[in-house]
Amino acid sequence: MKSEPEQEPKDWRTPFLAGAMTAARGPMLFLGLTFLGIGGLGQQAGIGLGAVLLTTVLIWAGPAQVIFIGSIMNGLSLPAIALSISLSSVRLLPMCVSLLPWLRPKKPALWKSAFLVHQIAVTAWVESIRRLPDMPAQARLPWFLGFSQTIFAGAFAATVIGYGLAVSLPRELAAALLFVTPVYFTLALVRNARDTIDWSALAFGFALTPVARIFLGPGFDLLFIGLVGGTAAWMLKRALRARSGDGS
Repeated sequence: MKSEPEQEPKDWRTPFLAGAMTAARGPMLFLGLTFLGIGGLGQQAGIGLGAVLLTTVLIWAGPAQVIFIGSIMNGLSLPAIALSISLSSVRLLPMCVSLLPWLRPKKPALWKSAFLVHQIAVTAWVESIRRLPDMPAQARLPWFLGFSQTIFAGAFAATVIGYGLAVSLPRELAAALLFVTPVYFTLALVRNARDTIDWSALAFGFALTPVARIFLGPGFDLLFIGLVGGTAAWMLKRALRARSGDGS
């Protein structure tokens, strides 16, 4: 088998622009609607625009930013807020583990790995995990950076717009906008499902959701759902393969 080339791409602009165009054709819009809501909630909570934008830059995860804003509104202490955000962000760990090997070179600098990990949010993951395996190795990183930076720019701009519209934006509507990204994420997973393991992982995930929410609460619930549901789907696929092999 011919090994993939390891050299740097001669022209990184083409895959970078391809990633940016992919983001601009839909994902940036859906994510922007979510960050309209975040900007509006931040203004209604009495948080300065600079602080709300800083949450987009540093946290870069809609649910965790909502936790931050809600915690500020409820007067929680900074250690409690930090702990809540950390628990909410645990859900991103499996995404980073599954996607980072497609992106980083053999011996990356620590700061480069940290930068890439910070770009791996839900929207970037769901599109990248579908598209990167079919790309040449040298095009993956530029494509991902083009995609992730485009949706980040859209989210940043939407935060500013939502903050400015907060006076005329009902709180209920701002809260409703936050559901756009989870709906898009779910539909994207359904679109990407091709094999038995994909469909069974979705089924196990939906079935485990109420159980995890009741017994674990926010924070570790999604990590539990991913680990248990994904493992169950993997075991089911192995069992089906073994059964097919025995019958052949």
